[in-house]
Amino acid sequence: MADLPTLPENPDDDIEAYVGLGRQDAEERARSRGWTTVRSLAPGTVVTMEFLAGRLNFEVEDGTVHRCWPG
Repeated sequence: MADLPTLPENPDDDIEAYVGLGRQDAEERARSRGWTTVRSLAPGTVVTMEFLAGRLNFEVEDGTVHRCWPG
């Protein structure tokens, strides 16, 4: 049997702190804190469920982050 892969870890960051920030400020902050992929999505956007280490997702409405989650 093959060994389980060692997955990279997400940056040590308080993701709840992004809620309420403007989209551009949130994206810049996330990149500066080590997130390799940052994506902003409109509410209700259909996304796949695969987990990508190092990715931070924002749900943005009217230019403001309303929800944030890793993967």
